[in-house]
Amino acid sequence: MCSIFVALTAFGANITSFVPFLQIGGVPITLQTYFCILSGTILGSRLGATAMSVYLFAGVIGLPIFAGFKGGIGAIFSPTFGFIISFIAVAYVTGKWIEWKQNPSLLTFITASFLGLIFNYVIGTNYMYLALTYWLEAPAGFSYAQAWLIMLAYLPVDVLTIFIAGLTAPKVHRALHKTNKSFAL
Repeated sequence: MCSIFVALTAFGANITSFVPFLQIGGVPITLQTYFCILSGTILGSRLGATAMSVYLFAGVIGLPIFAGFKGGIGAIFSPTFGFIISFIAVAYVTGKWIEWKQNPSLLTFITASFLGLIFNYVIGTNYMYLALTYWLEAPAGFSYAQAWLIMLAYLPVDVLTIFIAGLTAPKVHRALHKTNKSFAL
């Protein structure tokens, strides 16, 4: 199952190659975070984080699975690489949130999804700020607050996507865990 989520995340990273109008200011809207959150809520904290670790590692060693079919060690220097790093924590946290509940409800899945989005934004935006400030050329006067303002453009789409993840995850989670006891949390 981990490999399925690695593949889904890679597909989600490149969705704009198939649907090119999904962009904000020339930056592609991806489904990486959606599949990352599903990996945690469906596979659990350990396997979800493992899947996202494999995704990160595969991209860094050169497989073209990051957004725009990019890959390689140079991705580390991209201002958006922090969001990819965050996927490991996001999958772990969302999975843990579900594991804490005996019978997770729809609200539990939605809450876990939004908690994952918070981790994604905090880790990713801080990395973006550091990248733009220290090793890339940020515009003169670029501030930490401006880094967060940039993220406001993506917030509505991310909130909608994550809400959908919270709605779809329970059905898949229950189906997998009912039919396959090896997925029991």
